[in-house]
Amino acid sequence: MTGDLLIRSVRPWPNALDEPVVDVLCRDGLVAESGPGLAAPEGVPVVDGRGGVLLPAFVDSHAHLDSTRLGLPFRSHSAGTGLAELIDNDRRNWRSAEKSVAERATHTLGRTIAAGATHVRSHAQVDVDSGLEKLEGVLAARQAHADRAHVQVVAFPQVGILREKGTAELLDAALRAGADLVGGLDPAGYDRDPVRHLDVVFGLAEKHQVGVDVHLHDEGSLGAFTIELICERVAALGMQGQVTVSHAFALSSVDSERQRELVDLLAEHDVAVTTVSPGAREPLPIRQLRWAGVRLGLGQDGIRDYWSPYGSGDMLERAWQLAHRNGFRQDALVEMCVDIATRGGAAVLGTTLGLTEGAPADLVVVPGDTVTAAVMDRAPRTLVVHAGRVVAVEGELV
Repeated sequence: MTGDLLIRSVRPWPNALDEPVVDVLCRDGLVAESGPGLAAPEGVPVVDGRGGVLLPAFVDSHAHLDSTRLGLPFRSHSAGTGLAELIDNDRRNWRSAEKSVAERATHTLGRTIAAGATHVRSHAQVDVDSGLEKLEGVLAARQAHADRAHVQVVAFPQVGILREKGTAELLDAALRAGADLVGGLDPAGYDRDPVRHLDVVFGLAEKHQVGVDVHLHDEGSLGAFTIELICERVAALGMQGQVTVSHAFALSSVDSERQRELVDLLAEHDVAVTTVSPGAREPLPIRQLRWAGVRLGLGQDGIRDYWSPYGSGDMLERAWQLAHRNGFRQDALVEMCVDIATRGGAAVLGTTLGLTEGAPADLVVVPGDTVTAAVMDRAPRTLVVHAGRVVAVEGELV
């Protein structure tokens, strides 16, 4: 559903204190015109941006809505160390949550939208323990907010593909049930057979004509080798622009020459990368990735779940984290983080966002003097607009 809207008194992407306010007219879900003192066409709703910072809507390009506990009583972290223990801890506890997967995912997606993100890619765990229950919960959340956000869902093998018989068949069923992409998890480090693992992932992608999003936590030479294998598959199947490597910790754990080779390889094959700006890892080389033309998005990962107590549903907060973790102080670098959290994520999801005429009218208004000030203050969003319709005001859904 698209709409018409006139937003008064906003400053599009201001990087100086004296940027003038303008009005922005949205027609049929697109930005149609901007300028001072625009006349309101008959019948078009008018809202006041109160001189705030106008940005493209945020994009959460890597979420796990199926595991969230946001809004529920706080639960102490109970997992041990290492990926396997984190996976097992989630399996031990997810059924004891006070609400269903659908209820929890719907609440957290709503908070994410209210904070300004109208495009989301969420992974949904598919395994022999949960079957399609977690996928169905995320699909229900997507439907509940269908008029407020565009949500892609990844059928994600959180416990690997080869370790448990029947997982590949469940991924196939998940794609038939409505998942938009097929995922993978550490084909070498966790499943210990990268060729067979990628055979399943890319085989399903080819069968269902969907994209791929692979979690790659493996560091150093093992992760680098896997990136090369993924790029080989992309070339062989002509899947340029349809594949994402999430986390990609190998990029920040190899030497500079090897890093440059991998970045160039990703750019050559148009393989996207997403980061969640984790606190315990070396930051990805985000400037090098962008200079090379690699599509780069930002996500929240798990949000207050059995993996981690962190997360709030706020992508502006995550943009602050990306800037902070990289030690950025200059306005241009902080703005780059916002761009990764908006237009960058949109490119990963295969769409475009912007502020110019003809861009989708997916917009957010944030109180603040400049873009950088808005990141530092992170005030409740004045307005959130999706497809030319107001979907949230002052941090609350409408």
